[in-house]
Amino acid sequence: MYDRQLALEILHQIHNATQIITKRFQPIQNVDDFLDSDAGLEKLDAICMQLIAIGEALKNLDKVTQNSLLYQYPGIEWKKIKGLRDIITHHYFDLDAEIVFDVCYRHINPLGEVIQEIIKDLSASPN
Repeated sequence: MYDRQLALEILHQIHNATQIITKRFQPIQNVDDFLDSDAGLEKLDAICMQLIAIGEALKNLDKVTQNSLLYQYPGIEWKKIKGLRDIITHHYFDLDAEIVFDVCYRHINPLGEVIQEIIKDLSASPN
């Protein structure tokens, strides 16, 4: 068995990061909004930091739970999220802003919803 409290703490951190991304992404209407101004580039950088944090937290969550938790929620492509963290971290200068835009536009809200579901499930679990 794993440390459920530690897992919940990590999950809350991930959920918080999804909320920060959602807030920072709100004024972005298209990928050019990231690229056409210093303010847009700052938003891109800030969002990328949160995406790195999410990927790293998911890797830590896998360690804490001995890979026994995330697979129970197959609606999210966990491996791709962790892989995005690696791409941003190790190939930042090659990063395609369209990918970040797509992740924010299509995937952050569903991720946040599933993270909330996992938190609810773990909080209700008797063990």
